[in-house]
Amino acid sequence: MTGSTASARRVTANLALSLDGRYHGPGGPGDFSMFAPYVATETTRGQLTRIWENATTALLGRVNAEGFLGYWPPVAEDADADPRDRGYAKWLVDTEKIVFSTTLTEAPWDRARVVNGPVADVVAELKATGEGEILANSSPSVIKALLAEDLVDRLYLTICPEIAGGGPRLFEDGLPGTRWQITHQETGDLGEMAVVYDRVR
Repeated sequence: MTGSTASARRVTANLALSLDGRYHGPGGPGDFSMFAPYVATETTRGQLTRIWENATTALLGRVNAEGFLGYWPPVAEDADADPRDRGYAKWLVDTEKIVFSTTLTEAPWDRARVVNGPVADVVAELKATGEGEILANSSPSVIKALLAEDLVDRLYLTICPEIAGGGPRLFEDGLPGTRWQITHQETGDLGEMAVVYDRVR
């Protein structure tokens, strides 16, 4: 499909995973020890830039939204930060953000709105009314909901060469069967891999 029709908006998602497919370790949502050695590599920073270049809307779960709010806005203003980190941070601060939450009553960010409702409905609305890619931004709850409805068009995955041994997985039993093709693959010096998969429809 070509052209600038609203229905052409692509839904993308990014996440870091361990070799055994976990997005955090057995210690709970704050256990990112298996990702720590790889977050600032050339390969990972290249992937960070790749995910947001064409995105105009970020979809976030509450936990990620609050965590990002504490970390990224100062990076956007830090002249000493890596330019790729700063570019992502400035995009995240400035872009339209939708935060999915059943508990928040007001948005924790500027240029953000809180939604208590099905992710699929929001994505349908966004695809009908806007332009640019819709990025489910490192928020497993949102990505899982989109995968369950076969709404993800592109997956940006960073695979870290460690086995977490516990913790939740992104790809759970019960997802619809789908086929994907790899459109980018890069391996870093530490063995981390940045891969991009496009949904074959």
